Formats: sequence, C-alpha cells, structure tokens
Amino acid sequence: MRSAGFRRLVRLLFTVAAAVGLAEMASAQRTFSMSYEPAVQNVRYDGRFTFARLRYTVGPGGYYYMGLPAWAHGYSHAEANLVQILGAITAVHPRLDATNVFSLDDPDFFMYPVAYMTEAGYWELSDREATAFRSYLSKGGFVIFDDFRAPPRGGGGWEQFEENMRRILPRAQIVDLDPSDPIFHVFFDINSLDIVPQDYDFGRPVIRGIYEDNDRTKRLIAVINFNTDVANFWEFSGTGYRPVQDTNEAYKLGVNYVIYGLTH
Repeated sequence: MRSAGFRRLVRLLFTVAAAVGLAEMASAQRTFSMSYEPAVQNVRYDGRFTFARLRYTVGPGGYYYMGLPAWAHGYSHAEANLVQILGAITAVHPRLDATNVFSLDDPDFFMYPVAYMTEAGYWELSDREATAFRSYLSKGGFVIFDDFRAPPRGGGGWEQFEENMRRILPRAQIVDLDPSDPIFHVFFDINSLDIVPQDYDFGRPVIRGIYEDNDRTKRLIAVINFNTDVANFWEFSGTGYRPVQDTNEAYKLGVNYVIYGLTH
C-alpha cells in the first residue's frame, strides 16, 4: 500500500503538470491568435553606424508568425548579431548596444544611410511614405530588402513589392545581380551567388537590385533578397540551429551590404 504522503505527492505532481500544460496551451493560443507590436526604444543619433530597420503598415496575413507584424520578423536578434560581426571584423565600429526602427516618413530616418526591410510582400505603402522614401534614396540612402517570397507564404509576394517600388521610383529598373557587381567585392570577395544559404525556402534564391538612373556604373540604391531569408541565419547564429558554414556565408552578404551602403 502506498502511504498517504506518497499519494498526496502524486496528486500534487499531476496538479502542477496540468497547470503547466494549461499555461502552455494558453501561451500557444496567444502566440497564434493575438497580434502585437514589439516594444521599440530608439536611441539618439550620435554619429556611429546604427542599424535601422523599417516599420510599415502590414497587409492581410502579415501577423502569421508568433503574432508579430511582418516588419518585425527577426527583430532585434538578427541585426544585433550582424553588428557584432561588423564590430569584430571591420573598421565600421558600429553601435553595439542598440538598433533603431523607423517609419518611412520619420524625419529622423534620414540620418541613417543604410536601412533594412523584411517581408516586403506584406508591405502596404501610403503616398506620404512613397514620397519620403523616394527622397531618402535620391539623397544617398541605401536599402536592403530581405526575407520575402511568393504567395501564399509571402503575402502579395514579388508583385506587391514591385508595385510599391513603382510608386516610389516610377522609372527604376529592377535587375538581376551577379558576382561581378561591386557590392559583392567591397569587403568579402563573393564570386558565386550559390553561397546564399536556404533555410525554409524552396528553389534558388534571387538577388536583384536597383541602380541609380538605371546605370550599372553608378550607385546601387537597393539590394533585394527574394525567395530567401538571409537574416534568419544572423538571427539564429550561435544556437546550433544551422551549420556554421551557412551562417558565415549569410554574414558575408550582410557585411558587404552594409559596407557598400556606407561607402557609396
């Protein structure tokens, strides 16, 4: 016969397990049924390179991952890890203790020469934002688009993104990039785009760009990673989630993108 004390202990353990299970179920329901905006605390510009992520109005379906808005996927681990790499291997000396988030029409955004946007297939653009972003790019700004793909997992996909860019830069041509483009040689020499790692996307990544005045001898104003999520490797580096070699290749791209944006 089991003692009364033992039976009480068993009941207690079952009670705790049930409570934990209910809490986990409630948490999972919140994760997938509730949307929320992550807390953002921007730091004041002090002259150092500070990573700037772009926030935008999210279209239908854009809260599919953990309730986060599409613009915030990977925030802020991806950029925090990238700037650590920048600080360790380059002369950029970026700000390591903070990153910023801006709307396209935020006047403070113009102080940051390199910008990053994720999940552009869910990006809804106002006329005011289109005008402001056009001004940012024409005055020397550089933007990295990453982590978007075709529907249904990518919102409006390439078509949504291209429509927005036509509103911002009506005459711009979006061209396929290749290893001869200068952006792949400003720090690391990237001689094959086959190095672009894939995590959960299928098929080959596509890297495109927009050159100033559609002239490939001039400044690249946007680099576009389509059908891939390069920043996912930054976000989860050091966790063992993906091979170190794949993460290193993703960092090479990120470092080159930032160095290019700062020097052109």
